Amino acid sequence: MRVVIAEDNTLLREGLVLLLTSAGHDVAAVATSGPEVLPALLTHRPDAAVLDVRMPPGFRDEGLRAALAAREQIPGLPVLVLSQYVEQTYAAELLGGGASGVGYLLKDRVGRVDEFLEALDRVAAGGTALDPEVVTELLTRRRNSPLDSLTPREREVLELMAEGHDNTTIAATLVITERSVHKHIGNVFAKLGLPPTDSGHRRVVAVLTYLNNS
Repeated sequence: MRVVIAEDNTLLREGLVLLLTSAGHDVAAVATSGPEVLPALLTHRPDAAVLDVRMPPGFRDEGLRAALAAREQIPGLPVLVLSQYVEQTYAAELLGGGASGVGYLLKDRVGRVDEFLEALDRVAAGGTALDPEVVTELLTRRRNSPLDSLTPREREVLELMAEGHDNTTIAATLVITERSVHKHIGNVFAKLGLPPTDSGHRRVVAVLTYLNNS
């Protein structure tokens, strides 16, 4: 997999390069400031981009803006965004308009190597990888919505779906049968007014699109 990295922190940047190359990936380019990101992505057109939300010179949302601009010019470009904290506005903007091939992880998740690499693979394949804390923020910030009608178990299933897990993993995590998972997913979609499908990452895209556009 060819990857472009955008990160201004030298230690984290070099760590990402070492981690990805050790895992067999090709780091096509490294950007250290906001203005460098979009040109690098358009030049190399990688299989995936790993970007910090806040980068020089302003340390506000330069990385995210570059990611959004790149996805406009390279439709479907897989982007895995890293952030120090859960920033709801940035997460919602990234996920708005369809969440195919996007990820939003907190930086401390990078230290969990297997989880990080799995998330990158999932995003590169067109899936969704969201940090559990991000999912919690997106779910709890809404009031007076159909989400309020979900049972605690259905909410747990929805959160795990949004993180990108399949039915087998959800069943194992919650210690229930896959048949029960399928039933809960059907209930979730029915209550949210979404198509009752649970195939592939499209179910996650549908749920997140609803959450960020309703």
